[in-house]
Amino acid sequence: MTDTPQRTRPLRVLAAMSGGVDSAVAAARAAEAGHDVTGVHLALSANPQSFRTGARGCCTIEDSRDARRAADVIGIPFYVWDLADRFREDVVEDFVAEYEAGRTPNPCLRCNEKIKFAALLDKALALGFDAVCTGHYAKIVTLPDGSRELHRASDMAKDQSYVLGVLDEQQLAHALFPLGDTLTTKDEIRAEAERRGLAVAKKPDSHDICFIADGDTQGFLAKRLGKAEGDIVDESGTKVGTHEGAYGFTIGQRKGLRIGTPAADGKPRYVLDISPVNNTVTVGPAAALDVTGLTAIKPRWCGTAPTGPGVYTAQLRAHGGESEVSAALVDGELRVTFTEPVRGVAPGQAIVLYDDTRVVGSATIASTVRRQPVTSTS
Repeated sequence: MTDTPQRTRPLRVLAAMSGGVDSAVAAARAAEAGHDVTGVHLALSANPQSFRTGARGCCTIEDSRDARRAADVIGIPFYVWDLADRFREDVVEDFVAEYEAGRTPNPCLRCNEKIKFAALLDKALALGFDAVCTGHYAKIVTLPDGSRELHRASDMAKDQSYVLGVLDEQQLAHALFPLGDTLTTKDEIRAEAERRGLAVAKKPDSHDICFIADGDTQGFLAKRLGKAEGDIVDESGTKVGTHEGAYGFTIGQRKGLRIGTPAADGKPRYVLDISPVNNTVTVGPAAALDVTGLTAIKPRWCGTAPTGPGVYTAQLRAHGGESEVSAALVDGELRVTFTEPVRGVAPGQAIVLYDDTRVVGSATIASTVRRQPVTSTS
C-alpha cells in the first residue's frame, strides 16, 4: 500500500490555507514534494469581523493575511475565494436548525463535507486542479487496484479522521493530507514552520466554533431563535427548574442546569432528553445516560459499503475514545449495538466506524437505546 501524497507524477494542487500552522506546513510540504501548488483562503463570512478574532487560525481577516504571508514565503500563488453564502446555508443554518430540533450537530464535520470537500473541491476540479490539500491529520492509502482508503493519522494524539469520515472514495481520490504520516509532536510541526520561515509557527491553534465570535453558543442560539422559557423535569415528570430555551442544552450536560431542587440521592443530575415539541428538558442520574445501541441515518462510506453485519470500533465525538460495536445496514439505516454501554450519546452527533485504523464510514445518529429508558412524558 502507498500513501496518496507519494504519487509519482506532479499534481496541480489547490492548498486550502486557513491561516494556521498546520495548513501552512501542509502546503509547504506539497510544494517541496514537487507539486504545482496554489494557495487559497476561504472567506466564509460576509462580515469576517463577526468571526472569532485573536489569531485563532480559521476564518478571520487576520487569518486571511496570515495565509497570504505564508504563501508568499512558500513561493506559491495565492487567492481568496468567497464561499460565505455556501457556508451560511450549509454550516451555520444547519447548526441552528439542528439545535432547534433538539439535536447536537458538529459544524466542523459539516464544513469538511459541504465546503472543503464539496464546494471547494468541485470548483478546484472545474479549474483543472488534480487535488485539494489540507492540514488535516489523517492518511489516504492507495491499494494495488487503485482504490483509496482513509486511515487514522500515524499519531493518534493528533488524529482528525473523525471529522473526515463523511468523505467518499471519489473525494479521497482528489485529496492530499501531507501531515497524516507525521509522527512528530505539534511542537515539532511548529519548529518545522519556523525553519521554513513561516510567521504562523507560534500562532495558537483554533478551538471552539469559528462563527461564534465570543464562544457563547447558547447566546448565539438565543439571538437566532429567541428565548423560549420551559420546564426542566426529572424522570418522573416533576418540575425541578426552568430554562430559557431547550436548544441551550446537550445530552449528558451537567453544568449550567440551574436546578434549585437537589436530587433525592444528593448526586449530580445530567441532561437525559431534550424535547423541542413541548420545550422540556429532562434530567436524571448519570446511570440513565448509558446507551446500549443506536440508529443512524444518511450513512456515507469511505469506499465500498459493508455488505453485511460486522464488528468495528466506533468514535462518537471528535476527541472521544473508541468503543467496540456490532453494526449492520438495515433498510438504509445503520443499526449499532455497543459491546459495553457508553454515555453522552446525542442525536445529531456523527458516529464514525473504524476497521482497525481504516475509516469505514460515518452516519448521523437519529435515536438511541438506553439501558434505563427515560420515562418522563411532560
